[in-house]
Amino acid sequence: MKKIVVINGHPDKLSFNSALANAYIKSAKESGAEVRYIALADLDFNPNLQFGYRQRMELEPDLLQALQTIQWSEHQVWIHPLWWLGMPALMKGFFDRAFLPGITFKKSKQGLNVGLLQNKTARIITTAGDLNLKTYKGVYGSSGLVQLKNGILEYCGITSIESNFIGPLEIFNEADRLKALNDVADLAKDDTKALPIGIVADDSNP
Repeated sequence: MKKIVVINGHPDKLSFNSALANAYIKSAKESGAEVRYIALADLDFNPNLQFGYRQRMELEPDLLQALQTIQWSEHQVWIHPLWWLGMPALMKGFFDRAFLPGITFKKSKQGLNVGLLQNKTARIITTAGDLNLKTYKGVYGSSGLVQLKNGILEYCGITSIESNFIGPLEIFNEADRLKALNDVADLAKDDTKALPIGIVADDSNP
């Protein structure tokens, strides 16, 4: 049974991001995966890394539980809106506070970075209100995706990261939203079927 964690980075519990998360979770469970859900809006923590890396802040119980769930998972699904070409402040604060040296990455004796979230895969689902994918990629270089995929997840050892863009939501009608929900449900089916890192399919018995 595949272990999947879905992390919703939207601060509004009634957002379309929550509907997407629910669609993914329902489909993944129906496909046989074990799924846990982290809604950052439900967590009680200070998102401000007050002292930088000079002084360690104690991790709140909700952050500790979230980290345990992320460590438990084999596959992570990060769902978030694109605000000012990046993630919401709540989500950035989660990474600032929880993804710390010695927890999700460390430095080797040679001074090289070593990610501690290895043997895990991920999917990033980004929603945008008034931005289309062509402009996001061509004009802004997929800035939010670069930050999350390359600057955070890959830095912390996660590989095989897929990404999906949904938008611009401001012009979506009900049919468009329903299609997006169905598309996300299909992604969950695909993720559940995907083999864990290091496992190779045996095609010797077709």
